[in-house]
Amino acid sequence: MKVYLVGGAVRDKLLGKALHERDYVVVGATPEEMLARGFRQVGKDFPVFLHPHTDEEYALARTERKSGPGYTGFTIAAEPSVTLEQDLQRRDLTINAIAEADDGQLIDPYGGLADLKARMLRHVSSAFVEDPLRVLRAARFAARFADDGFVIAAETLQLMRQISTHDELATLANERVWQETVKALNTSRPAVYFKVLKDAEALSPWFPELEDNTTFHAVQARLSAIDMTTAELVFALWMGELSAAQINLLSERLRVPKEWRQLGKLACRWHAAAQQLTQHKVFAECALHADLWRRPERFGQLLLVWRQQGLTLTEQEKLQTAFDAADRVSAATLIEQARAAGESLVGPEIGAAVQQARDTAIAGVLKE
Repeated sequence: MKVYLVGGAVRDKLLGKALHERDYVVVGATPEEMLARGFRQVGKDFPVFLHPHTDEEYALARTERKSGPGYTGFTIAAEPSVTLEQDLQRRDLTINAIAEADDGQLIDPYGGLADLKARMLRHVSSAFVEDPLRVLRAARFAARFADDGFVIAAETLQLMRQISTHDELATLANERVWQETVKALNTSRPAVYFKVLKDAEALSPWFPELEDNTTFHAVQARLSAIDMTTAELVFALWMGELSAAQINLLSERLRVPKEWRQLGKLACRWHAAAQQLTQHKVFAECALHADLWRRPERFGQLLLVWRQQGLTLTEQEKLQTAFDAADRVSAATLIEQARAAGESLVGPEIGAAVQQARDTAIAGVLKE
């Protein structure tokens, strides 16, 4: 039984990047041996175990044979006779197919070290075409490592096109497409993800909105100049360049979480380049529509989106001041003031008075 560090941990270590998790492959062992050593089995499709002390993942070396359509159509063999080289061969990209022994020796049967040096994302073998999810993974890695100078090898891009033209992408589960897309949105270069998919002729069936050149270039321009902190906000910027109908269709297709969907619609409806947000009536309507008084954290999110959509620093400061002034309006204070004036506020009158006071507070700032 031999254990090797594999995959992203080896790759990122060689690139001098921080390691967030370590995955290991175990050669020459059976599930019974792993359990006897205290490991806990968690894999259903193939044997994956958690270390009894570190909870790190240890997978038995395995091979995969294509036996059906889509990314799930594989027959898995995890036998003690499977070699490390066989296990590495089933991986997607050469830079992810390097292993490290416990003495630090690197095992690189498929040229991953050379591709790391050349900054090349290249497939390990022709079996790359058997798994359509690899199209999205390759595009996501291109986005993740774009700042390091990595590009997709021409022959790998050709295989990605081959997958696309055979309609294999349609076999993917929307959850997997969404997971890969969110990871891409979390990178510093999310525009690269969609550019690679376009070059691979892989925008359909999951991103047909971007097959329109005008929309594609608008999204590329927006996502190429981002300064965002979360994938959710990058998604909102992306949605800001679509129509409301397109947002609904895409959100259903990818099963986008409700909160993300709502923020995306707001980024579209109240796009800073299309709305005069510093006009007090416009901002008051926006605040009511976006439910900012019950969801004040949403204002901070929209302000970040609006900044990317072209709102100037001065305009941002004005909106922040107007929001703060309106947010300080207190129903209790208004009721007390009415009582002091010999009047009373009850039921719906309270809500109307609060809204009027907020509108007045906003106007007091934005009319200046």
